[in-house]
This record gives sequence, structure tokens and C-alpha cells, in this order.
Amino acid sequence: MTPQKPYLIRAIYEWLLDNQLTPYLLVNTTHSDVQVPLEFINDNKIVLNIAPDAVNNFHADNGWISFSARFSGKSMELFIPIAAIQAIYGKENNEGMFFTDDDIPPAPKPPTKPSSIKTKPSLKVVK
Repeated sequence: MTPQKPYLIRAIYEWLLDNQLTPYLLVNTTHSDVQVPLEFINDNKIVLNIAPDAVNNFHADNGWISFSARFSGKSMELFIPIAAIQAIYGKENNEGMFFTDDDIPPAPKPPTKPSSIKTKPSLKVVK
């Protein structure tokens, strides 16, 4: 069976938004595949505002959460493996879900942006 954690994160995210709360992620930045702005890391952790008005291109699946956000006026693409997420909670009241360090297998490599160069389809003769 697939792990419950990514489903719980997505459900809590929707629940927080439905209740007009600001969803925050607490991320363990010691995970090797975390891509976040280094200057905002404190004690190997970073708290990220993932509200729709704070991020662009938000995507959450069973392996990753990715989005773009501005830090000190500079746009940055963030990639956070589900395994590195320690909590998702509302800024206003700290309601949400906190996770223990579990043994989730390493996440797949982060998604890459599709190339803007498109190749024409081709046919191959098979004999």
C-alpha cells in the first residue's frame, strides 16, 4: 500500500484553506533532496507559507510538493520531498498535523520542466 502521509498533507492543506487559514509547512532541510532558499534555514528547518496567494504553480503528489515563491524579491522554484515534511498547520492557530520521522523510502527525483523545444513525431519501419 502507498504511504498515508502525502494524502494527509493534501487533505489538511484543503481543510486549512476551507477554514480561511494560512497553511504553513515545516520542512526538515537535512533531507538531501530538499531545494529551498538556504538563507532562510534555521536549525536545519524552514517554515514555508504555501497559501495560494503566496505561491505559484503549486503541485502536491505522493512524492513531492513543488511550487515557486518569492524570497527577498527573487523568484525561486522549491522542491520538497514528502519525507522531509514534518508538519502542515495553520499560521493563525497551529491546527494541523505534525509527523514523526518515519521510514518513508527516498522520493523520486524532482520533476523537471519540460523542454520548450518540441521534436516532431516520427515513424519507424519495423520488419
